[in-house]
Amino acid sequence: MQRLSSQLQQSNTPPELVSLIDLIAVACKDIAHRLQQGAMSGVLGSAGEENVQGETQKKLDVISNDLLKDYLLASGTVRGLASEEEEGIVAGSDKGGYLVAFDPLDGSSNIDINSMVGTIFSIFKAPATDAVSEQDFLQPGRNQAAAGYVLYGPSVMLVLSTGEGVQMYTLDQRIGEFVLTVEKVAIAKDTKEFAINMSNQRFWAEPMQRYIGDLLAGSDGPREKNFNMRWVAAMVADVHRILCRGGLFTYPWDNREPNKPGKLRLMYEANPMGMLVEQAGGLAYTDTGPILDVQPEQIHQRVPVILGAANEVATCVAYHAK
Repeated sequence: MQRLSSQLQQSNTPPELVSLIDLIAVACKDIAHRLQQGAMSGVLGSAGEENVQGETQKKLDVISNDLLKDYLLASGTVRGLASEEEEGIVAGSDKGGYLVAFDPLDGSSNIDINSMVGTIFSIFKAPATDAVSEQDFLQPGRNQAAAGYVLYGPSVMLVLSTGEGVQMYTLDQRIGEFVLTVEKVAIAKDTKEFAINMSNQRFWAEPMQRYIGDLLAGSDGPREKNFNMRWVAAMVADVHRILCRGGLFTYPWDNREPNKPGKLRLMYEANPMGMLVEQAGGLAYTDTGPILDVQPEQIHQRVPVILGAANEVATCVAYHAK
């Protein structure tokens, strides 16, 4: 089985990018170890503060964020960082060739019940500017040099794309290395499975209400087939299921905070997951167009998300077009 760095080198990934991805993998192995220790290492529970998003931080949110920052800033390959847990960008080396945006611990509300969580990351080439600024990060998702996530589940898995398809790597605990276990991930165009938080149904816009209603009507409704619903309450886990066996994931706009276009963040959630899904043959849309074509306006920008099986995403978007 091929190790992560050797497989990337064989696929002609630029050496500096290989080093950067390797470093993210090392940081995530450190996070995985702390998660596996659970209550024994005192990392569970609330940190007692809110992040820039107004969300209550878990202790491991803070620990994971600090670990990734420390590893990446020490590398010299990173010009700047943007994180869900940081109000603004964090400057790195002025000689670094890349920008990294990340969600250090997606689904952290699942930590205390020992359920799946993950780290999501997005990598862009750094523009040739004298000093890094937020403006440097505001590139459409199409510009991503690489994107991926690490899923902390029964096994620790790294799912990655550098623009040449999607590969899955599994952490071999015996040698402490990620090894290639799935070379070409492919999402079937059709599906009978969807993931959405049904508790928010009454707040959705009318097109999403109609779309989900038709799915729930099953073989007796206009779709003329039965659908199953799955929901893990961690984007990284729900998208991983889609990459493994197909399906559709959506987190739509709702009217509780009508001025916010969605819950999920464009730069370090929707963009990297959008790249992975498209590279695996699926589609990733907002309710109006492709996620990867959205021009970001600020690093914590939110968007509605509809991604997964190509034909099902197209059907859902068509409901909104009507």
